[in-house]
Amino acid sequence: MATEEGTLERELEDLLEQERFEPPEDFVNDALVTDLSMHEEADKDPAAWWLKQTKDLLDWFEEPTEALDDSNAPFFKWFQDGKINVSYNCLDRHVDAGNGDRVAFHWRGEEGEEEDITYADLLRDVKKFANALKDNGVGRATSSGSSCR
Repeated sequence: MATEEGTLERELEDLLEQERFEPPEDFVNDALVTDLSMHEEADKDPAAWWLKQTKDLLDWFEEPTEALDDSNAPFFKWFQDGKINVSYNCLDRHVDAGNGDRVAFHWRGEEGEEEDITYADLLRDVKKFANALKDNGVGRATSSGSSCR
């Protein structure tokens, strides 16, 4: 038993010294991004790369012009001058695109209950909840540098 523990400790120490871990082959084969130049582009200028990704993949009310404000490290702020509605990006745009009947998530209860919730179902319930909050005096959320609309 003592030699097994010693061997395990040595293996853990070796792993702690490793700086890079190659992903398993099946992970690489199933990856959505296979063009490794994307990794090189992101590595050259991470902030600019993320700014491009957000503009390509999200719907903004006001697109950000700067990805990262690191002027007050370690209190970094991302996309500070942009305005976005997270709920819209998660739900509305999928329903608007005709995907309201697609399953947003599969719910499984502890007692074996199962329910598939579509984007349209979830959007309807979010709107009901938002109206209940509004009826109880809860207003728009804002935080430093960004706001939800």
